[in-house]
Amino acid sequence: MPWLTHTAKNDVVAQICDRIWLAVVQRTLRPGARLKEEELAEIFGVTRARVRQALVLLEQDGLVSLVPNRGACIAEPSVEEAQDAFSARLLIEQRLVARLCARVTDAQLDQLRDHIARERSAHEMGDSEAVIRLSGEFHMLIARMTEAELLFKILRTLTIRTSLITAMYQTQATQTCGPDEHARILAAIAARDEARACAEMTHHLNHLESALRLSESDRPVSELREALLGAGQRAKTG
Repeated sequence: MPWLTHTAKNDVVAQICDRIWLAVVQRTLRPGARLKEEELAEIFGVTRARVRQALVLLEQDGLVSLVPNRGACIAEPSVEEAQDAFSARLLIEQRLVARLCARVTDAQLDQLRDHIARERSAHEMGDSEAVIRLSGEFHMLIARMTEAELLFKILRTLTIRTSLITAMYQTQATQTCGPDEHARILAAIAARDEARACAEMTHHLNHLESALRLSESDRPVSELREALLGAGQRAKTG
């Protein structure tokens, strides 16, 4: 998921970042889970130096907390942080769709339609890894099209945070943004209807937040090895 992690100079480091992220989103690693360098090095067949590089990148993205003398663990946003993150993301995304309505090109609309078509295909095939990736990329694609670099960077951070919050507080198995709601947002943008686009985005993000139980989670932490080595298989068979 290159839009979620910093560009890694080493493909192995990027793989570690993506695998940990996928395990969190698929809820096999819950917030608070310990990430032991030695075990991660063995799982991925790399040196501990490569593992440390990945953990530093994930800390910069807000996915991992590095605590002196304790090591690394998946970050644990509080209920208040969860509410703040969704509120901030809503304001940013309303601004982005309003801005895109005023400047969207036919080529950009075609690109968004193609993206939603790939989302639908992934849903139909049950490819959970592709669904997760494409769902997030839709929002980042809108941000990129506005050429608002500051808003893009802010949204990227908020998307990482709200995805982690969803993994922590969602009441059911992982659900992501659906292509139908994305299609309604796109239809409003295509009509250059700013008010409707903002309303559709508001409905969409409120729907995501409403699926959360914003109280402390008591779900168990999965074993690190099982969570990371099993994530790829679940994505292919889910």
